[in-house]
Amino acid sequence: MMSELFQIAGKTYQSRLIVGTGKYQDFAQTRAAVDESGAEIVTVAIRRVNLGQDASQPSLLDALPPSQYTYLPNTAGCYNCDDAVRTLRLARELLDGHKLVKLEVLGDPHTLYPNVRETLKAAEILVADGFDVMVYTSDDPIIAKELEQIGCCAIMPLASLIGSGMGIINPWNLRLIIDSAKVPVLIDAGVGTASDAAIAMELGCDGILMNTAIAGAKDPIRMARAMKLAVQAGREAFLAGRVPRKFYSADPSSPTTGLIAAK
Repeated sequence: MMSELFQIAGKTYQSRLIVGTGKYQDFAQTRAAVDESGAEIVTVAIRRVNLGQDASQPSLLDALPPSQYTYLPNTAGCYNCDDAVRTLRLARELLDGHKLVKLEVLGDPHTLYPNVRETLKAAEILVADGFDVMVYTSDDPIIAKELEQIGCCAIMPLASLIGSGMGIINPWNLRLIIDSAKVPVLIDAGVGTASDAAIAMELGCDGILMNTAIAGAKDPIRMARAMKLAVQAGREAFLAGRVPRKFYSADPSSPTTGLIAAK
């Protein structure tokens, strides 16, 4: 269905699951998990993963060729605007003018909670510089709206802290962001298992980005498959529309009239 197309920065994708490329045993396991997830977009920490910066070491570009996947360079490990902007400009050079990026500016090394002031500053610079910016942020609806107004192509609020696996802590704020946004809203951070992914999609999220939930699982390949199915199921449930919750009001599944009389 045309209405079900998932578009980011003018490009259409079949999968609504974006996966990270860190924390795996090696690039072979990374490739296997990505393939099993069905993801078409993969995010990569420019400051931590070799994309050709070190010619003597294996490159992720060989395991996941850019001809087959859309790369989403991110600024993991950046704690201020200047570092984030510099990192993504480097990514653009390494990836031959690539414009689609994920901006994240962290405020605290223990929680990895976003620094929204520095994020807003960096977003303004990057959008003005021609980048298509997908932005990691808090679940504050006002900040989300400001980032959209700056020109970010997707808003990515956290469900809970990065790597925590705590799932969706505040579904009400997420709904406020989803209901008001004119650009895609994707959950970024906090998903721990398939049910978390399904719930996020049932809320109306356009997609989910995850890394630790897959790479940190006992069986990353199987978890990647579970996440693919959960995202699909959650999206289908959202489109189908769940029955309303009715406390203390039973509604029989079978008809209560025209019953066959007992003899």
